Amino acid sequence: MRTLAKKSFGVLCSLFLLLSGSVNAGELVINSDASDPAPKKAWAEVIAKFEEANPDITVKYNLYDHEAYKTTIRNWLVTSPPDVVFWYAGNRMKTFVDRGLFEDVSDIWSANNMAEDFSSAMPAMTANGKQYGVPYTYYQWGMYYRKDLFEKYDIAVPKTWDEFVAASKTLKDNGVTPFTIGTKYLWTAAGWFDYMNMRVNGLDFHIDLMDGKVPYTDPRVKAVFTKWDELVKPGYFLDNHASYSWQEAQPFLYNGEAAMYLMGNFLAANFTDEVRPKMGFFQFPVIDPSVPNAEDAPMDTIHIPAKAKNKEDARKFLAFVAQPEIQTMINESLLQIPTNNKAKPKDDEYLNAGVLMLSEAAGTAQFYDRDTDPSMAKEGMKGFQQYMVHPDRIDKILKKLEKTRQRTFKE
Repeated sequence: MRTLAKKSFGVLCSLFLLLSGSVNAGELVINSDASDPAPKKAWAEVIAKFEEANPDITVKYNLYDHEAYKTTIRNWLVTSPPDVVFWYAGNRMKTFVDRGLFEDVSDIWSANNMAEDFSSAMPAMTANGKQYGVPYTYYQWGMYYRKDLFEKYDIAVPKTWDEFVAASKTLKDNGVTPFTIGTKYLWTAAGWFDYMNMRVNGLDFHIDLMDGKVPYTDPRVKAVFTKWDELVKPGYFLDNHASYSWQEAQPFLYNGEAAMYLMGNFLAANFTDEVRPKMGFFQFPVIDPSVPNAEDAPMDTIHIPAKAKNKEDARKFLAFVAQPEIQTMINESLLQIPTNNKAKPKDDEYLNAGVLMLSEAAGTAQFYDRDTDPSMAKEGMKGFQQYMVHPDRIDKILKKLEKTRQRTFKE
């Protein structure tokens, strides 16, 4: 009797474990930092559609604050990761790839013809010849400007550096600050450095610098600041910009005290009905005609942690998000550009300009603090802000950044 009872108990335990396993296998855990209203709404719709298309899968969707997410994701990936995480392309992704924390999803790319459909995004998703995630949105950077002020002072949209400097002088001479900027939180100065370096030295050099392969004391880096001097030293940037955040620098543009703002397209969402008709957009001007135009186009992505428990359903989710109709839906809400070139961006003048500009670009960078090591980015952005306030200290600043590069990348 005891033997029979033990066998029955063993069968029940096995049945329970089998049933438990099947329940867990149908749960897909996703951790996200898409907590702002527009992305929050967009992803709720995506998940509802995914569950409708996959009735055997239940999604557990965990939302986190942006800043908290940046810290906690490092703990999840090492200890008990979810099945899908939201993150960023470029060096931000590569940092986790190099530590073996992101799953190789090249199979998803191959099975879904993604090399063709995501041709412009593919380099930012590739490390060591393999793909490690799926991008879902990106946006252009460029120069947002007051059309009415340009018309008032008979300024044509500048396409070359000389025209850019001349336009700045005309504005300054007429009591208008050429460029508003707030460098309180540093990254806005990095946007200027990205564009200056890509226009002076080209994208390949820029990426080598981001990867720690070029000294900051290299004459080619110094040449970037020599050009930048032509805008900084005459006082063409907003006074006391180090005391303003990027948001706090906006009113100077909107009230006509400043004429231009180098910024990402998220700026356009803040234009009021009164301001919008006065605003325009143009590509950062050419400095060296022999250097092809590359652009900053930060890209947001999703990934499968290497230690995820439900990789099968995670792969289904990544493939689902890669579809053009899903990418169209997401970016309608975000007012940004889909990464699948078969998806349709919203009909918006700034998005239309961005799509055209990025489609013709020689390549894209992610942004300084996404493309280089976090330790290097922190010191680099401090240095750029310091230069903009004290341009005569550039040699000391570059020597300090070179020490940081050597320490960070350990040659």
